[in-house]
Amino acid sequence: MKKKLLFIVNPKAGRTAIRNELFEIIVVFSEAGYEVVVYPTTGPTDAERKICEDGADYDLIVCAGGDGTMENTVSGYMKMGEKKVPIGYIPVGTTNDFARSLKISRKPIEAAKQIVSGNSCNLDIGQINDKYFVYIAAFGIFTEISYRTKQSLKKVMGHSAYIIEAIRNLGNYKAYRLKAEFDGATITGDYIYGMITNSHSVAGFRVRGSVHVALDDGKFDCLFIKAPKNVAEVQQIVAAILANNMEDNEMFFYCKATKVHIESEEVIPWTIDGEFAGNMNVADITNHKQAVEICLENPSVVEGITEAFFDLYDDPEEDMDDNHEDDMGNGW
Repeated sequence: MKKKLLFIVNPKAGRTAIRNELFEIIVVFSEAGYEVVVYPTTGPTDAERKICEDGADYDLIVCAGGDGTMENTVSGYMKMGEKKVPIGYIPVGTTNDFARSLKISRKPIEAAKQIVSGNSCNLDIGQINDKYFVYIAAFGIFTEISYRTKQSLKKVMGHSAYIIEAIRNLGNYKAYRLKAEFDGATITGDYIYGMITNSHSVAGFRVRGSVHVALDDGKFDCLFIKAPKNVAEVQQIVAAILANNMEDNEMFFYCKATKVHIESEEVIPWTIDGEFAGNMNVADITNHKQAVEICLENPSVVEGITEAFFDLYDDPEEDMDDNHEDDMGNGW
């Protein structure tokens, strides 16, 4: 009996090339011994609904879309019941942070081949209040930069454009007064940015820890940036980011944590995996250790790296053209 594969495709995300390559991708799956059922999503939460209802009937679930599509797929996976099956990801968005962290090819056919020829491993999944996320929950300056940066600037400068845009507006972003608790550690004050992540890449640039960063250790990497009070502190933040060195810098707070509790005097607009998650006064964030089984060409990438915090880099495999769309805006 053939194995069954549920292939969820977001028709509005990313490169239009996925439509031209769809048949070849199905052939890759079929030649690997799968009977393929293709399901084009019809709305922003359709993948979650489909997987909740039918996911347990399949031997493998693959989604093609941007980071938001992957997040919606995982949300369905986490709610589908006791039976869990491996999942695979074909990234079709613009930024594809999740794919970057896991070394998944941004070429759809190659990504399909990696799924069927690779091995499975388990990844941590995050939860903020009642919403699941794959790699990041964040608020503040960098959460908006990826989508505000002009496409023409991204095309010329690649992912460095995100940092340039953030630095240019650093003094103009809103600060939030909050109290945050991280497995016992506590911070209070005004912050322009906060992220709780399980990724090596956010908004197209790498987020690295000065300590070991792993994607399956049950701990988030947490980074918060204080609101600058004067020009000198703005320069201090900019210099730290450009130098990839935030250690012993009073404008930054970094730690690892399994659970995070954040309270604020006013509502904070949060994003998860690049999607708006709602305005919250209270955010309870939990790491579900090794909750999702995923097929990767090289499972060892989840075990961790040791590098600096931010690294500006461009991906030669990714073509930043005007046809790209992320799961924001025209996609879902």
